[in-house]
Amino acid sequence: MAPAQGQFSDHSDGVESKDRAEEGPPVPPVFLAAVDALRSARLRPELEVEATRPPQRLAPHAYALEAAVVDGEDDLADGRLVLLHDPAGHDAWQGTFRLVTLVRAELEPEMAADPLLPEVCWSWLTGALDARGLSYGEAGGTVTRAGSHYFGALSARRPATQIEIRASWTPREWRGGIPDTASHLMAWGDLLCQIAGLPPSDLSDAAVVTLPQRRGPQVS
Repeated sequence: MAPAQGQFSDHSDGVESKDRAEEGPPVPPVFLAAVDALRSARLRPELEVEATRPPQRLAPHAYALEAAVVDGEDDLADGRLVLLHDPAGHDAWQGTFRLVTLVRAELEPEMAADPLLPEVCWSWLTGALDARGLSYGEAGGTVTRAGSHYFGALSARRPATQIEIRASWTPREWRGGIPDTASHLMAWGDLLCQIAGLPPSDLSDAAVVTLPQRRGPQVS
């Protein structure tokens, strides 16, 4: 398991405040606690996770993780999960936190031909959240199926089909306004493994993933 190592600053790893002056707002304790909770997540051993720079200007505070499902030398699926936080709340989110994801995988031909594939993939996302008993709202997204055919010097390659899930949802807040981000990360890991074609595993049978502790906010 590749460790995730967050780089924190007063702008949450480079994300600027919407009201940014010379110095941005301090990072709220609830956001730091939500990010720290990610470090307690229990994920399957096939998952490799690391922190990455979050997208700019989606919210006053953000933290991002990238992950891949690895089998030997092969990456079976990959994805990105972004935790957003707006202390003032967001009408579209119906909350102060939001999780945004992109998940991708190449499919076997028989699965790619299934006309119900988009609906099935979306049910994998909601099913992963429901299986963990998570409370969430305002879920939305797209499932895209794209086929590739190779020609010329690449004609020896067989046609391939990729599936891509883009989605976001609002994790319900608990324990002092902090969502259970660890469980949401675990559900997201379940989705990645499922889209990669791995068999289901016992939810209680997972490797413990310990992410390095943050060194404290740094001024960017």
